[in-house]
Amino acid sequence: MKQWRKPELLIPAGSLEVLKTAVIFGADAVYIGGEAYGLRAKAKNFSPAEMAEGIAFAHSRQVKVYVTANILAHNCDLEGARAYFEELRDMKPEPCDALIIADPGIFALAREVWPEVDIHISTQANNTNYRTCLFWWEQGAKRVVTARELSLEEIHGIRERIPEEMELESFIHGSMCISYSGRCLLSNYFTGRDANQGSCTHPCRWKYAVMEETRPGEYLPVYENERGTYIFNSRDLCMIEHIPEMVEAGINSFKIEGRMKTALYAATAARTYRRALDDYFVSEETYRRNMDWYREEIAKCTYRQYSTGFYFGRADVNNQIYDNSTYVSEYIYLGLVEEIRPDGGGRKAARIRQKNKFSVGELIEIMKPDGRNVPVKVEAMYNEEDEAVESCPHAGQTIWVRLSETPEPYDLLRKSTMSPKTA
Repeated sequence: MKQWRKPELLIPAGSLEVLKTAVIFGADAVYIGGEAYGLRAKAKNFSPAEMAEGIAFAHSRQVKVYVTANILAHNCDLEGARAYFEELRDMKPEPCDALIIADPGIFALAREVWPEVDIHISTQANNTNYRTCLFWWEQGAKRVVTARELSLEEIHGIRERIPEEMELESFIHGSMCISYSGRCLLSNYFTGRDANQGSCTHPCRWKYAVMEETRPGEYLPVYENERGTYIFNSRDLCMIEHIPEMVEAGINSFKIEGRMKTALYAATAARTYRRALDDYFVSEETYRRNMDWYREEIAKCTYRQYSTGFYFGRADVNNQIYDNSTYVSEYIYLGLVEEIRPDGGGRKAARIRQKNKFSVGELIEIMKPDGRNVPVKVEAMYNEEDEAVESCPHAGQTIWVRLSETPEPYDLLRKSTMSPKTA
């Protein structure tokens, strides 16, 4: 059995807050998008100043940052992309570690403008065989992101036929797309918003019916169950129970999907996969012994029903379709601890930017990067004017909270949707 190096854990970040959370909670690398040329136009994304701050923050903690530029470009995109790559190249105090690109024209432009930068080939480029990987290697790419339609056996076959120093990156967790390698035309057709330009409206999540051509206006539902018909939906990918197989396939980077997700999602996914990966490289026995903890924690992500995608062959394909478009959400994100201050009587209060409503007297949880989940009671709350309040109903406000146990900066506050709200 070949002994592979520990794979990189790659976490998505759609904002500066999420980037910092991912770094603190265990990422080896994060991938982000600027304000253009990536495939998540609806994510908050990063201004140049935020990107510079995020890269500096990550690099200070030995975490890499990759920037997406993976649109399928039109003529009108090219000159803007040139200026964008020049801006990334000259970013201070230091540039990103790699670009993620799908389009050959954009690839050539990046090589021309910034020949020193590492380039990773996006899954959008339909990387389904070893000859495709070798092609990109010969062009100067350092890494290829494998198509989500590949089995682990196929990825292992690619690994055996490419240079050892060439890197493979594969998704280990997150949403799956019904379209081949994410190349969907539904959004553009229905709404004029092009998924391949970063503006997907997710029509695969909509509810559909059938209409017979001689009876216009008469809709014939195709029932899957009593909740309705979601014929284009796919389950989310979750490979937390199959890290040994992922490692043995020769994958260099384990990628988690979700640049439009919250800091709670990033923290939960990063912390869970970080521990599982580290445990496996201690021993497989340690990894197996802690499996219940991984399963329990990863279920605290917002998710649809889980599957193993295509990794174990076509036999698993039918398991990807599911019967509703509803997310499972066992925990609500309240905020990230930004600062601690004295609060009188030897007590301390934490500053957060509130994401969801909660109140004095509620039972919530401190989620710590080291794996602990600490139940606490909200003892006091203060608004932006430093006035004591019972709750702050509006998301986005800066508030101070005093808890029964003081958190630390970068701890995350959340509350369960399942447990009693008050003591």
